[in-house]
Amino acid sequence: MPVYLDHAATTPMLPAARSAYVDALGLVGNPSSIHSQGQDAKRLLEEAREVVAASVGAEPIEVIFTSGGTESVNLGVKGLYWKRQQDAPRPVLLVASGEHHATVDAVDWLVAHEGAQVHWLPVDGVGRLQPAVLEAALAEHGASVALVSVLWASNEVGTVQPVEELVALATAAGVPVHLDAVAAYGYLPIAFDALGAAALSISAHKIGGPVGIGALVLSRAWEVEALIHGGNQQRVRSGTQDVAGAVAFAAAARESLDPAESAEFVGGLRMLRDRLIDGVRAAVPEAVLRGDPTPEGRLPGNAHFTFPGAEGDSLLFLLDMAGFSVSTGSACQAGVPEVSHVLTAMGLPEDEARGALRFTLGHGTTEAEVDALVAALPAAYAAARKAGFASRLV
Repeated sequence: MPVYLDHAATTPMLPAARSAYVDALGLVGNPSSIHSQGQDAKRLLEEAREVVAASVGAEPIEVIFTSGGTESVNLGVKGLYWKRQQDAPRPVLLVASGEHHATVDAVDWLVAHEGAQVHWLPVDGVGRLQPAVLEAALAEHGASVALVSVLWASNEVGTVQPVEELVALATAAGVPVHLDAVAAYGYLPIAFDALGAAALSISAHKIGGPVGIGALVLSRAWEVEALIHGGNQQRVRSGTQDVAGAVAFAAAARESLDPAESAEFVGGLRMLRDRLIDGVRAAVPEAVLRGDPTPEGRLPGNAHFTFPGAEGDSLLFLLDMAGFSVSTGSACQAGVPEVSHVLTAMGLPEDEARGALRFTLGHGTTEAEVDALVAALPAAYAAARKAGFASRLV
């Protein structure tokens, strides 16, 4: 059976979430209907909203269910931007370099279609936005800033951002902050209301819930313009709500509400991650760990390496043939390998960035699987290095 080590892309549904999902699928009734069956559906939906809200330290009314992390990011970024134009022109977006493409593409759309001006804030060599950089940008652009958007933690290299400091700086300047917490949710503690951010994006399938549902957590203190119109079932999002998805989302979220279970899960992941990092360094001394090297500075289940002289895609396919599912963390367009914009934002030259490989751990990962991967790496690296870099269009 293949060893799955790509939990950052999606993690398997937890048994409790799968069971709750199947049971809820048998429920008949639109939660917007006023008859008893509709109200039964609404009750389950609102109970799920309460659980998801509690899992991020928010109020239920602040949770807007969406189709997933991408929609949540688009609603947070575009919605805040549009709302901020209503009383004064504020064309500037301050966005950290190396963001997920959900943010990058949403921002690029605003630039192309709405006349927005994006200022990409440089990150350091581990992918972290230093508070001083944001502070300087806020001072430079002043009242022209519509919002700040930043990843809570990098889905690619695992680096955790100093979100408390970043949010505090923006809040002091009167600027709302959108946080993409899709990679952080379920792995790092989140206290949304105490933090003071305007909006936060999360997704169910990254914590053991189903694909196709996420949430934008929107502070009572801020408003957004809607992306989707036609019913206003949720404050700023129209569309019949996915009761079964919400119920399964809540079942997965409950895992993070139990302090003992959460601590055991996250602590176990950290030990496995460190075992993997140490193993890779011993098995392939040439491999270079990317992202924050300190245990607390990166996501508990993330180990991202570059392998000199080898194509990341070659390594991926060789490991796949050996029974291991991993990721390069980079995009592929029309079959041509493209260098990760995250790694280049961190200052890596192209030839180094092309050798990227990301291993991400989650529920069900075992020491035996980690050790098996480490044992398989030297042969895969030798073969990939022998093949060298594939020719590519420039």
